[in-house]
Amino acid sequence: MKKMLIAAGLILFAATGVKAQMPALERIEPMNWWAGMSNPNLQLLVHGNRIGERQATLSYAGVKLKAVHKAENPNYLFLDLQISATAKPGSFPIRFTKAGEQEVTYTYALKARNKAANRAQGVTGKDVIYLLMPDRFANGDPNNDVVSTMRETGLHRDSMFSRHGGDILGLVNHLDYLKDLGVTTIWMTPEIENDEPQASYHGYAVTDYYKIDPRYGSNELYRQYVERCHSMGLKVIKDLVHNHIGTESYLIQDMPMKSWVHQWPVFTNSNFRDMAVMDPHGAPADKKKMLDGWFDRRMADLNENNPYVQNYLTQNHIWWVEYAGIDGFRLDTYPYNDAAYMADWAQKVQAEFPHLSIYGETLVWSAANQAFFTGGNTVNRGFDTHLPGVTDGVVKDAIYEALNGKPGWTDGVNRLYAVLAQDFLYQDAARNVIFLDNHDMSRLLSVVGEDINKYKSGMALLLTLRGIPQLYYGDEILMKNFSNPDGLVREDFPGGWTGDKQDKFTAQGRSKKENDAFDYVRRLANYRKATPALQTGKLMQYIPENNVYVYFRYDGQKTVMVVYNSNDKEETLTTGRYSERIGRATQAQNVITGETTDLGSLTLKPKSTLVLELLPGNTR
Repeated sequence: MKKMLIAAGLILFAATGVKAQMPALERIEPMNWWAGMSNPNLQLLVHGNRIGERQATLSYAGVKLKAVHKAENPNYLFLDLQISATAKPGSFPIRFTKAGEQEVTYTYALKARNKAANRAQGVTGKDVIYLLMPDRFANGDPNNDVVSTMRETGLHRDSMFSRHGGDILGLVNHLDYLKDLGVTTIWMTPEIENDEPQASYHGYAVTDYYKIDPRYGSNELYRQYVERCHSMGLKVIKDLVHNHIGTESYLIQDMPMKSWVHQWPVFTNSNFRDMAVMDPHGAPADKKKMLDGWFDRRMADLNENNPYVQNYLTQNHIWWVEYAGIDGFRLDTYPYNDAAYMADWAQKVQAEFPHLSIYGETLVWSAANQAFFTGGNTVNRGFDTHLPGVTDGVVKDAIYEALNGKPGWTDGVNRLYAVLAQDFLYQDAARNVIFLDNHDMSRLLSVVGEDINKYKSGMALLLTLRGIPQLYYGDEILMKNFSNPDGLVREDFPGGWTGDKQDKFTAQGRSKKENDAFDYVRRLANYRKATPALQTGKLMQYIPENNVYVYFRYDGQKTVMVVYNSNDKEETLTTGRYSERIGRATQAQNVITGETTDLGSLTLKPKSTLVLELLPGNTR
């Protein structure tokens, strides 16, 4: 046979002997499918010792074997099945035969779909997302901390790049904490297998697309976790990586064909310049390097122009939704992917799950750059990506400029106003996920210089602006640090491990300052959860004056006024300028304190934010 070798990022075929341990049929993926899917076509990847030399046959009512494709590597076959609308759930044998050798059979299951209303619900402005790294949140099962058959067996909580032992059961054990906080949706960084020799905890170097990493649990435990979330009124987002694959995956170690990944004469990184994708004057070589260059030496760049790669990825993602009932996808490194494939992917996924939410990680420097990747061809791209929303890093940067920047025509708080004024670039900016930090970025508290007023203002803006707000684990208890290196912002949540000196999942384990921050976030998040005006209401903003920024979220039932004083001194704000939105109201309730405030004149503390619900019963 031929085996793949990896040399400095170049993947080659090299003549070797057959792996003695590889059976004639090692796996079929997807390992099962469902009757009644929108798309009748299914392509099975078959991997086994010289399986490509065998003949494949099957017989089942409503299922037709349309074609059998051999690959460059004789250890693979690709079977094209057509499943008619009349096919019933059941199972059938797929037979692989070769003269003079024993027949190999795989029993393939065609299952009934689960159409429960609380599956694949979608994530919207009604939700608050909580991002966490499963290895660093809580350890519910110490027995899976080390799996001896995997390449990385070290467990060192004092090392930022080692595994720490957190898992899915640990998260399940703390769902009540998240529910109390006001969270409605949980996003874990990838929990599928990353059998890499170092830093496997982060999850972005996939080695088995159909398997939960055993150090986190099992596929069945993951499904139970999603079901448990749904029973509690919580939703689940799954983090996907289209662009690259871990080099220890069997798909790289025994690659189906040379064109499975992008090949270069020598190792070639991406240039990480999204502008090269959209630049009308750009050099084709720059665009190719951006899209086809490898993300890292241990993350091979998948060739998404290869139809076998396309089918494999798309079917895997559909499989996980139908298997577990997840509610949305976050798409890692979105700009690095092939645009035509990603548009096709989005349409195929949404055809099966119309309510499923999708948002892409873009992390670019302008609203126009972000909008370039979103659906609707709104910036004259000449192409519809069918991507509903993005991670709105431009709003994140603008919030920090409002909190930390010096006043200027487009600086300081004016930056935030100006960025939101560009929402016309999007088909629907409310589908963007807004955030202040994540696993790759410095934490909120550190970015604002540990100024608690700035911290609270940041949280107030995050939880009242348009879009879907996302919190990062531990921000609510004032976890801090800068992302240099990024392991510093991926510390363990105190109390997630038996024997931790402090349990900050409880009020008793938190300091007075931490409880104050936690209570502030909880109050705002739960208020948002109960207030449609903040979820789906309109946004009206006013040009900042004297470095004070005012905007309103409102619908037919309620109006919420948000006032941010970006000055370093106390300010007094008269509200006559905002009469078109305040209307006849003369009083408002402070959402945080519950106190009633007269609207004629507001006293604003330095770097502070007021969130006020107008009381329409008190009118001029």
